[in-house]
Amino acid sequence: MLAGALFALTAGAHALPADAPAAHPAAQQDPAAQAGMRQAINHYFRGQATGEASHMRQAFLPSARIESVRDGKVTSLTLDEFCAFFKGKAAADEASRVRTIDFMDASGSAGTARITLDHGAVVITDYFLLLKVGDEWKIVNKISYFGRKAEGQAG
Repeated sequence: MLAGALFALTAGAHALPADAPAAHPAAQQDPAAQAGMRQAINHYFRGQATGEASHMRQAFLPSARIESVRDGKVTSLTLDEFCAFFKGKAAADEASRVRTIDFMDASGSAGTARITLDHGAVVITDYFLLLKVGDEWKIVNKISYFGRKAEGQAG
């Protein structure tokens, strides 16, 4: 079984073996975890929308890393460095920006989420790793992809 699974992965197969374990449905459907992760993500959204770093500090664990690749270079920021971009003022195009939570998944005190920020010609996809610390969920890592829409593509 293991040799077959390794072969499938190295051969570029896209399907899991038929006998691979399925995702644990309870882990994906825990309403308390979903609500807690959503609360952290909503702090993040409010920080983006208002330009207030205090919301970002509520969303993230103090030791969080914020990372991306832009123009072929890796950018890796501490939470303090990331918060320095938020000057307490909403972006001029804030009313036209659309934010969505694409998915969330949790197992116990660990979770992941993907969110999308659509504004103008740019679409940013963020992937979050989250942990439940005490009674609160916090983003511990964020990685981002910055995409551009094709000319004339609706936004």
